[in-house]
Amino acid sequence: MNKAKQRVLLGMSGGVDSSVAGYLLREQGYEVIGVTMKVWPQDCISRAEDKCCGPQAIADARSVAHSLGIPHYVVDEADQFERLVIDYFSSEYQSGRTPNPCVMCNEKLKFGNLWSKAAALGCDYIATGHYAIIEKHADHAILRKGLDPRKDQSYFLFSLRQPQLRRALTPLGKMTKPQIREIAHSLGLKVADKVDSQEICFVPGNDYKAFLRSHLGKNEFHRGEIYDVAGNFLGEHEGIELFTIGQRKGLPGGSPMPRYVVDLDPATNRVIVGDADDLVTEEFEVDRVNWHPVTGVGYHNHQEAAGGTRHGYSQEIEVTVKIRYSHAGTWATLTQLDDGRAHVRLHDPQRAVTPGQAAVFYDGDIVLGGGWICRSEPIGRKLLSQSATPALF
Repeated sequence: MNKAKQRVLLGMSGGVDSSVAGYLLREQGYEVIGVTMKVWPQDCISRAEDKCCGPQAIADARSVAHSLGIPHYVVDEADQFERLVIDYFSSEYQSGRTPNPCVMCNEKLKFGNLWSKAAALGCDYIATGHYAIIEKHADHAILRKGLDPRKDQSYFLFSLRQPQLRRALTPLGKMTKPQIREIAHSLGLKVADKVDSQEICFVPGNDYKAFLRSHLGKNEFHRGEIYDVAGNFLGEHEGIELFTIGQRKGLPGGSPMPRYVVDLDPATNRVIVGDADDLVTEEFEVDRVNWHPVTGVGYHNHQEAAGGTRHGYSQEIEVTVKIRYSHAGTWATLTQLDDGRAHVRLHDPQRAVTPGQAAVFYDGDIVLGGGWICRSEPIGRKLLSQSATPALF
């Protein structure tokens, strides 16, 4: 090995993005080692499909690695994927929250467990095909949005800690998707026109309900009742796991106006429905906040000798916040609270702020941090506390 070269472990999903990332890293002078995680458990109903948890992905990644002249390995992470991603995914729905498994997979597996494999192979970095920019500075790294606003994936990386960011490479951050496909065509890669997956890799057709039925079994679903925001009983449901905030399908009919799921109460397994106005939220809290050490803003993450962190704070700050990946972002006032929490006051109220989803804070294109949206007091319990007479809640 040329000692002047730094070695990088590249996560290869079998798609065009990670494939071109391998080429770019090689051209930048890195010694690239490709690795594909075998993550499908035996009961994964999409394991035979062309997903990053399916065998076709491994075959495509191996073919690209051969074309690029880089070694390729397969590592079995099925048990860890089951424990850290799929079990989390299922338990969040059972708790009346809507999970974000991609964030968890990045933090726990791609930039987490995979590091032990990278270190064993003598690698200095882990690289992926994410559309995000990671700037390296003397004592910290800054996470920025990718240049292509339609593909930016910084949202999915907000929970990475400083040690993870400092040893991460994202070579596609300053490129656009058409540029990536053009490079792939010029190299004659078989994945040049491979369609991007818009689904959770282990949930075919985005049918999470079918996946939960298969993974959990019908006896694990929490059945309950459906009420409107006024406390009127509307019917029964087959499991709180089958609902998420903003949902319209699967609700009782008979209303002149469209009905939406506006709240879930996991303590009682009640689903609360209302009209579009009931979905609007002005403020909420997040917990398990990960602050990034960005100079010139109110928050700083100081790494301490013991390996922990402490958070310094000046004043409340104005940020843009994304309340889900597909959200365009909106202005908000952010205030740090105790115990890793923060309060978010939206300047323009937003629809369907969903417990369990990530809220990520930005200063322009710089990621300041983010956390997980908490459940406020359920609407039904608020009605009970405001009522002078007993209510159904």
